[in-house]
Amino acid sequence: MDENYLMQDYRMLRQEMVENQLMARGILDQAVLDAMRKVPREEFVPAGMAEFAYEDTPLPIGEGQTISQPYMVALMIEKLELSPGDRVLEIGTGSGYGAAVLARIAAEVYTVERYHDLAEAARERFQQLGSANIHVLHGDGTLGWPEHAPYNAIVVTAGGPDIPDPLREQMAVGGRMVIPVGPTPRLQELVRVRRISEYEYQEEGLGSVQFVPLIGAAGWEGPGNEGSHELPSAPPRPSLPELIRKAAEPVLSIVRPDLGGLLERIGDARVVLLGDASHGTAEFYEMRARITQELITRRDFTIVAVEADWPDAARIDHYVRNTPVIAPADKPFSRFPTWMWANTQMLSFIEWLRQYNQTIESPERSVGFYGLDLYSLYTSIAAALTCLDNVDPETARVARHRYGCLLPWERDPAAYGAAALSGRYRECEQEVVVMLQDLMRKRLEYAARNGQYFLSVVQKARLIANAERYYRFMYYGSAASWNLRDSHLFETLDILLNFRGPSSRAVVWAHNSHIGDASATEMAARGEYNLGQMCRAKFGNGAYLIGFGTDHGTVAAASDWDGPLEVKNILPAHPKSYEWLCHHSGTEAFLLPLKPASAQSRIQSQGQSQSQGQVRDQVRKELLRQRLERAIGVIYRPETELESHYFLASLPRQFDEYIWFDETRAVTPLSPDAGKGMPETFPFRA
Repeated sequence: MDENYLMQDYRMLRQEMVENQLMARGILDQAVLDAMRKVPREEFVPAGMAEFAYEDTPLPIGEGQTISQPYMVALMIEKLELSPGDRVLEIGTGSGYGAAVLARIAAEVYTVERYHDLAEAARERFQQLGSANIHVLHGDGTLGWPEHAPYNAIVVTAGGPDIPDPLREQMAVGGRMVIPVGPTPRLQELVRVRRISEYEYQEEGLGSVQFVPLIGAAGWEGPGNEGSHELPSAPPRPSLPELIRKAAEPVLSIVRPDLGGLLERIGDARVVLLGDASHGTAEFYEMRARITQELITRRDFTIVAVEADWPDAARIDHYVRNTPVIAPADKPFSRFPTWMWANTQMLSFIEWLRQYNQTIESPERSVGFYGLDLYSLYTSIAAALTCLDNVDPETARVARHRYGCLLPWERDPAAYGAAALSGRYRECEQEVVVMLQDLMRKRLEYAARNGQYFLSVVQKARLIANAERYYRFMYYGSAASWNLRDSHLFETLDILLNFRGPSSRAVVWAHNSHIGDASATEMAARGEYNLGQMCRAKFGNGAYLIGFGTDHGTVAAASDWDGPLEVKNILPAHPKSYEWLCHHSGTEAFLLPLKPASAQSRIQSQGQSQSQGQVRDQVRKELLRQRLERAIGVIYRPETELESHYFLASLPRQFDEYIWFDETRAVTPLSPDAGKGMPETFPFRA
């Protein structure tokens, strides 16, 4: 084929790449766009792959390395904020494409490659293209190239476990570094570092990415760390676990914890979300109970909403508020995982709540107990029908007919998703939605008779409509099932707040994965959002998100879904995790504020010194970069813990506060005869 024709064809492909892959995604730096238009990417890919040079994808270049997709090259260079006179250090030369683009913008480019053959091949390409301002070193990139430091900008094209100190030291004051960082080689966060002064650095997360591992003395371990060279050690910096210890408020006793500082930080928040790092840890339940008791007695909270099914929680609500039971006779929390709410720690709080409500003269000020979840599709149908029988028998008759289309799958809700493939779900979906619409039209009529009845009936109808979709999405295996479930949690909470009036305030108990802000975790990379994120979006500072964590101990969990309860030993925290840092603080239990101290100046009245506020700000900055965080649900598999139970997160962006218990114990499930000798209203009777 004619060489001029090929060159013309590649120029056209470059232009399309710039327009469709870069500009369309928000790359706006004109210098970067011009450089990407001019550098012939086809010269930097292996022979035989030139036709794929301008595809929106990374390509292999040998030695297990890749040439990054064009958009990622442009994004990282744009984030460097280059000026024409800048001196740039690149770590990971690869094929040389990134250095060639940098050389079109900056004055000098120094690039380090650990693989000899790649370094030599890149050097030859630069000579052929006449790129005289690019200098190549074969060596350990994690140690940089100190002979030519300081650099105005550093770009690292491989993912390391941390930001290498040698690279920090080679930044000029005012310099920028863009680097992928993550505690595992599978996924990183792209981080931009600015050197503010000789000893001060500022870090900013740019989103989740996936790069090849950064191998070297200051990176991941690996063979062939050739060409490494010694550097003077960096000035010692305070230990992060030590800073955590200084910033934290110790918890000396769960029975009588000092929660004054926490209540001040919560302030006037309308919604307080209390997490847990597992569904089977006693300390998490006990501490949530103590905080909730303080919020009820000292801050007038009237709603306790939990990650539990609405009909089951309704039995508890009737018990603690002494209202008539309008629900099936089945014992609540009798399906897997029974121990999650039917445990002695929970029972102690329920009994306290019942006694507290007996001291309240006005029923409107009594504290209600509500379930936010939607798993109980079929128990909710039964509960909705029972309620309708009481308030509107004719509507109950119509509902029985309409809900009948769901009954073939009553024994196995997941099997309903399988039927979705045949298209039969469309008929059920329409019937369920029509049922909800009919109930909404009768809102005023029901409210006039009994507002509590209306709330229960409409919520159960909503639950049926959402659960119908949830099981269908679950079958398809998409992120939509998670998003639907958490949207349901949020919508139910919002309905409760509206129902209880404009002055109502709610405390929520749910797993960390629900109450932390999902946008600060790797969930966001999967397109998932959650309850905590939606609460922040709606309530702003009126939502206060509190996470929990532990290092070791025991936990109540199963090995498989619907499996038997086991008391399992929790493995000590992974060395690259937040939990590891908290464990090495040497403090057995503590509260760690994570909001900037400037946003919590009012806690000065509680005795916090200015220096402690500065320490907390320093800890927050140090913790912002994503690390591993552990999540144990109702299933725990220690044998595959890293893959099954850890995810990446930025703790200070995920939570407003973090509560730590170094060693924990499993919850104690209620025995089958827990209700013997108790009144008829006791909810855990068989």
